[in-house]
Amino acid sequence: MDITGAVMVVGGGVAGVQAALDLTALGYKVYLVEKSAAIGGVMARLDKTFPTNDCSLCILAPKLVEAGRDPNITILTKAELIELRGRAGDFRAMVRKQPRYIDEEVCTGCGQCTLYCLKQINDDYNENLARTGAAHIDYAQAVPASYHIDPKACLRLNFDTCGLCAVACRAGAIRFDQQEEVLELVVGAVILAPGFGRISRDVLAAYGWGRCADVLTAFEHERLMCASGPTGGEIVRPSDERHPRKIAFLQCIGSRDEKCGNNYCSSVCCMYAIKQATLAREHDPDCEITLFYMDIRTHGKGFDAARERAVRENNFRVIYARPPKVEDVFPDGGLLLTWSDESGDHHYEKFDLVVLSQGLEAPDDAEQLADAAGFDLNPYQFAATDTYSPLKTSRPGVYVIGAFQGPKDIPDSVVQAGGAAGLCAGQLAPARGSATVKTVLPEEREIAGEEPRIGVFVCHCGINIGGVVKVPSVAAYAKTLPGVVYATDNLYSCSQDSQGMLVEAIRQHRLNRLVVAACTPRTHEPLFQATMREAGLNRSLFEMANIRDQCSWVHMHEPEKATEKAKDAVRMAVAKAHHLTALSEQQLPVTPGALVIGAGLAGMSAALTIADQGFAVTLVEGRALLLSADRHGRDPRQAVNELAARVRQHPQIEFVAPAKVSAVSGYVGNFTTTLTVGDQDPQSLVVNHGVMVLATGGNPHPPTGYGYGQSERVVTQMELEARLDRAKWPPKSLKQVVMIQCVGSRGEDLAYCSRVCCGQALKNSIRLKTARPEIQITIFYRDLRAYGFMEDDYRKARELGVIFLRYRPENPARVDVGPGGKVTVNGFDSLLREEVRLNPELLVLSTGIVPEDPTELARMLKVPVTADKFLLEAHVKLQPVDLPVDGTYLCGLIHAPKGMDESIAQAQAAAGRACQPLARGFITPAPIVSRIDPETCIGCGACESFCPYKAIEIYQEGKLRKARTITASCKGCGVCAARCPTMAIDMGRFTFDAILAQIHAFGEQINE
Repeated sequence: MDITGAVMVVGGGVAGVQAALDLTALGYKVYLVEKSAAIGGVMARLDKTFPTNDCSLCILAPKLVEAGRDPNITILTKAELIELRGRAGDFRAMVRKQPRYIDEEVCTGCGQCTLYCLKQINDDYNENLARTGAAHIDYAQAVPASYHIDPKACLRLNFDTCGLCAVACRAGAIRFDQQEEVLELVVGAVILAPGFGRISRDVLAAYGWGRCADVLTAFEHERLMCASGPTGGEIVRPSDERHPRKIAFLQCIGSRDEKCGNNYCSSVCCMYAIKQATLAREHDPDCEITLFYMDIRTHGKGFDAARERAVRENNFRVIYARPPKVEDVFPDGGLLLTWSDESGDHHYEKFDLVVLSQGLEAPDDAEQLADAAGFDLNPYQFAATDTYSPLKTSRPGVYVIGAFQGPKDIPDSVVQAGGAAGLCAGQLAPARGSATVKTVLPEEREIAGEEPRIGVFVCHCGINIGGVVKVPSVAAYAKTLPGVVYATDNLYSCSQDSQGMLVEAIRQHRLNRLVVAACTPRTHEPLFQATMREAGLNRSLFEMANIRDQCSWVHMHEPEKATEKAKDAVRMAVAKAHHLTALSEQQLPVTPGALVIGAGLAGMSAALTIADQGFAVTLVEGRALLLSADRHGRDPRQAVNELAARVRQHPQIEFVAPAKVSAVSGYVGNFTTTLTVGDQDPQSLVVNHGVMVLATGGNPHPPTGYGYGQSERVVTQMELEARLDRAKWPPKSLKQVVMIQCVGSRGEDLAYCSRVCCGQALKNSIRLKTARPEIQITIFYRDLRAYGFMEDDYRKARELGVIFLRYRPENPARVDVGPGGKVTVNGFDSLLREEVRLNPELLVLSTGIVPEDPTELARMLKVPVTADKFLLEAHVKLQPVDLPVDGTYLCGLIHAPKGMDESIAQAQAAAGRACQPLARGFITPAPIVSRIDPETCIGCGACESFCPYKAIEIYQEGKLRKARTITASCKGCGVCAARCPTMAIDMGRFTFDAILAQIHAFGEQINE
């Protein structure tokens, strides 16, 4: 059978775009099929993202532009899959593409068509809170950067009249004669990433939406908060455009609700409500904010800490209740909420604005997509997957990622995108590179000997910057600076059309250095450097001034001072740009192998995903944290044994055990790791590899207190798992069981939520009740975090008669152990308003997960560890499986507590990312590295001693000792330059002269 080296990705949200980028990096052609007119999905509509509150589009836009400029990604907008024929490796995908009526190859994005369009329609991008023309672009940074015409609203298409847009379009891009097309695409695999659907209007209407003007959905509130939104980031009441003084956030709208058929938890709403409340408080420090919860489900890595900090610092009021409706009963405006608390008391209160935190539904066209692609759906119309194959649908060769696999947040969606890309690469390994083309860049222009010709581009970033900093004034000031031959301002410097303008300006004005004053270089510098390379300039001739984080954000109430500071930043950047020189980039070969440390569930999954792509893997001993049954009643040990058998039989995997890492050296593409193998007669084994995946796992946290160790009747959930695996258990003598959640977690011994404990308690209580329905089970809990489809287990447990009692952190359940090991549990029942005393035959403690201590390994690799001893990823949203040291990746419990399906998906993602340098065959280290002048170097070795990355070595030059940089290992931190007693070391792009020039430029303003 022929195998095709192309993949179709259905859906252009963040998951789809990330999958497309990962696939091209692995050597595959991608068709990115998006049913709307632009890629970006829901993330493009968000203001900020939790828990870091990064600007959503600021971190997404570079990815969109990268996808738009990648020659191996074909973006098909206004398109949908209608049929998928064939089999894995050789599919024929039929795609229906609707006309845009504007030629995206000809359109310049000038916007004249919108200005002259007579037909105004609701702006879907702004949640219908604003109006736009029938001819429009979805948002300023949209990719493709082309306008399109709404065929349902256009006067010319419906009534053969108007046509002003065609007259106004100077590029001649209007195409009223465009017709629907059906394309046949030959692909080897399909990744489904259509995102999620919206909660129905009927559900929202039950809470006053559509009837009460001041009842908003969370998506509407998000657009009001956003600088690019209909009010320019000002939160106002739609009824009177006044600032609300009291805001209520209602959770679980359309989720955890059997009445609307959505019994599941949408997983993201609790945390995004905290984010929105925090931003609302920033907009108005005097606003009173109340959040109504059923359970607070902030179970992601770092989410609990972010929530607690937000509630504490902003003085939010948190109420455990579910108001049943919103009433508009006040003649002078305002909304009435009534609710009953957990003790049964009734309350009512007036609010100015009510925000409905609506959940995530399956896409509206889920059944149509399932019929077209031939895969199964679950009862909630999401794609059906298996716990041990979380990214595979029921049809071989068709994968699912993102919210369509189940409700989830952005990091989990990005992880799944990488995992599906890795699986596709394994399936299509023989066809790697067969359908791709190589990017051809223009030859670099030689600028040596030229006088600096600096271009300055100052970004408005909507009103993120422009709402505070007087951007035109900064651009005008830049024109007066020495060496600046061109300066201008633009709305969004990171948009696709702005990148084209940068290239044109460089060529037209013969610019040889570039300064962009905009957002943070952490996310945007690579984008602008790639654009410079397209224009024929060396990437190192670029400097960035961060006038968003350092000016507009920190001085949001001081526009004059923010503007002056922005001018200072631009002046300093220009002064540094005078000293920028072209730096050569070298290509270094990659050792085509991987080392995976840890052979548990995640480690074995990662090893197999790498090996299936044709690369050698050394897998170092580990162990799995095994349960006796999963939530579906299946034995996970069987799946792990099957996985282990595949590992042992795979010709590309070498399993080394028992073994321990004793030393690591090298850099991405060329690591050398020394293993100590064996217990009785240990031997050293040296492994050369290009990349490394850390999957060292975790362990149950040993409980303290609660009678554990004092009575055989007190056990942990893991110990209960073992008992449930016995024959004839539970015994008839077991009459009453009590479970206590969060033992040692969320502020006791551990600061974090371990994510899986609530689900494990629900599963085990159901197993007990199924075996012996007469057993009385009581669960003391703080917040029952049965996120996603685990909510079904919560409902089932209640139906079986399990009793749930919420406790407060200040009044937890108390355990006494009496004579003979008899256990007494005392706790407060808020509904009865009294203490209850229980004498169970079995007390089960739900304890958390702690990572296998990574300190020693982290020290060898120079990677950061969190305060909770988990490894810290490079970026929570953009690089959730990458470590800060290039070529090293993480997955499983060493990252954070997670379930089996999540560990497997993350392992496959880490493997997919690890294979990118292996597939490319070479690396190109960033030229921001230390450069040592051998004439000045005295060979003292201080640089070698202090280098945290072991990137400097001492060598002998005749009788003299000299130092030299190992370019691929250097991270450009500058420690060596600071320590050198003879100043023999300089840093690329951060030379001594350039830094001094910046300091002097700052001093110029002080002297004035």
